[in-house]
Amino acid sequence: MHYAELAQAREELTGPGGAFEIVPVTVGGITVRAYRHALPDVRALWQSTQPFADRTYLVYGDERLTYAEADAQVNAIAAWLAAQGIGPGDRVAIAMRNYPEWLLIYWACVSTGIAVVGMNAWWTPEEMAYALADSAPRALFLDAERLGRYREIPEPPAGLKLIGVRLGEAEAGVTAFADVIAQRGAMPDVAIDPDADACIFYTSGTTGFPKGAQLTHRGCITNLFNMLYAGASTARAVQLATGVAPPAVAPVPVSLLTTPLFHVTANNCGAYATTAAGGTIVLMYRWDAGEALRIIEKERVTSIGGVPVMARELINHPDFLTTDVSSLTAMSGGGAQVPPDLVHKIEDKVASARPSTGYGMTETCGIITSVSGDFFVDKPDSAGPAMPAYEAKCVDDACNTVAPGEIGELWVKGAAVIKGYINRPEATAASITDGWLHTGDIARIDEHGFIFIVDRKKDMVLRGGENVYCAEVEAAIYRHAAVAECCVFGVPDTRLGEEVGVAVVLKPGESLDEGALRSFVGGLIANYKVPRHMWFMAEPLPRNASGKFLRRELRDRLAKELPAV
Repeated sequence: MHYAELAQAREELTGPGGAFEIVPVTVGGITVRAYRHALPDVRALWQSTQPFADRTYLVYGDERLTYAEADAQVNAIAAWLAAQGIGPGDRVAIAMRNYPEWLLIYWACVSTGIAVVGMNAWWTPEEMAYALADSAPRALFLDAERLGRYREIPEPPAGLKLIGVRLGEAEAGVTAFADVIAQRGAMPDVAIDPDADACIFYTSGTTGFPKGAQLTHRGCITNLFNMLYAGASTARAVQLATGVAPPAVAPVPVSLLTTPLFHVTANNCGAYATTAAGGTIVLMYRWDAGEALRIIEKERVTSIGGVPVMARELINHPDFLTTDVSSLTAMSGGGAQVPPDLVHKIEDKVASARPSTGYGMTETCGIITSVSGDFFVDKPDSAGPAMPAYEAKCVDDACNTVAPGEIGELWVKGAAVIKGYINRPEATAASITDGWLHTGDIARIDEHGFIFIVDRKKDMVLRGGENVYCAEVEAAIYRHAAVAECCVFGVPDTRLGEEVGVAVVLKPGESLDEGALRSFVGGLIANYKVPRHMWFMAEPLPRNASGKFLRRELRDRLAKELPAV
């Protein structure tokens, strides 16, 4: 395998004069690695798309927008927000499906120094209320379904401007999106601090409340350059090894985004990379493998990214063999580890495409590692090497760096690490030490610098790319008066990677069944967090000497009782 060539490519690209030259910068008093030639902010990224004016930018069903048409709407949104007195330093929330408007609103906000609050579209009214109170946005763009949930909030935020997207009919107190873009205006001319917040993305909290991660302009742009570097370094390594140069002019990408834009996978990785290349982004109403195949054939999609289960469902779909997928050059998986067998299935069954993956977090504005093609096939259980804008190390429980190849918690440091969590100084201090982010993942780093994730330190279930923190689900279950104690854990699932399971002990004399508990919990937290598997225990749950539940012991014992699938 071409690992020497990969190392040579890294040295060429990141060294003095290289396209991805790495230099030290000081951020918040901490010296970190950054790209010398990175764009200054996300506004500059959107402005860089002007040469692509006539290209198709967004596709949604039968709707199509060129870059010029998108830019006109972005400018109109930005001008409207400015007219409302909303500008640099303010926040604007988006709560909707992956409609084209999501990205138009996003670019308008970040281009004028407004931080976007990405609200999880599955949140319940209670979860929406928490995030709105926590982030204090000046305006909220939302679709009909999210508006319905917002109306259920007992005490909605005072003074919050509501803008409805695709509502179908007028709503009292809600400005129609059509009215926002009707009066075309110019983009306000503002200066943006690279370390100002570009967006606030929420990640489930270990204490029962989600945490708002502060992704900066510098961090988002660094992630974009990490992705560009990943492609360039692999191509250069292959060229060094084979003598075959990549095409002089790269083909224009057509990307099918399959995961929600309120996550870094679709937004910071999928949308940023395609937009920077002047490519086309195709959006779906909801994930459906058969519909995705139809779109791939119709739109000549070149890349599709999402959680690994989506790639598996595509190649296992009955229409796969009769659909023209020859336009595909890349099938990527993120948000969960790609099973090694799936790496080989993609390689074997999609003649034109190579498998790829990126491992990352909301707290790193996107990817930490990336691996694709021959390197992924050769090390299918690896997440790839850390991108050059990171320092990476594994540490033991005493925070000492372990020897190469040994297992420890992965810590990373670089310009893409978030500023912190809004209103959570304690959580920020617990997660970031002198610029080093504690990923919560147990890993090892091999002799080639490839990172292997072997376990998770956090009590978290990774369900189809969604982080579900056990403490958050337990907090909801404990609100039921009949529950004495409960312990939530992940249960292996062939489709989603993991499903949520829970062991429950009821108070003496109380009765409760799965349906009733599931219905109760579903009214408090998003549906994907509600346990699919429930065990009602007759005895107290096992604990260790310090009184903590033996979570893994419960998981291993109870999961064996489930029928094989």
